[in-house]
Amino acid sequence: MSMEYKGYIGSVEYSDEDEVLCGKVINIDALVSFEATTVKGLKKAFHDAVNDYLSFCKRQNRKPDRPLSGRITFRMGPEIHKQVLILAAREGKSLNAVVKESVETYLTAHED
Repeated sequence: MSMEYKGYIGSVEYSDEDEVLCGKVINIDALVSFEATTVKGLKKAFHDAVNDYLSFCKRQNRKPDRPLSGRITFRMGPEIHKQVLILAAREGKSLNAVVKESVETYLTAHED
């Protein structure tokens, strides 16, 4: 389960041992967590955690981590890189377009 607020995404799990819903913001480098015993409380705790994080950054005069820029950097072996580049060229597409299409296909195949 996930939640979104101000562009920040919270991932939620249930702790059977503590009988609480636990969450953390997953699309930034900083560790921002929250918890509650009800869904309504969890939503408030998530919003409070994000707002607290943004306030903390402001007080510290530092830029908060941006939620998502839409850019990712990843590594693939040189042979795969070569094969994808050749395929993209054959289809008259950019390497970025082919990778984006591949990720979209993957996501579509794994929709709930």
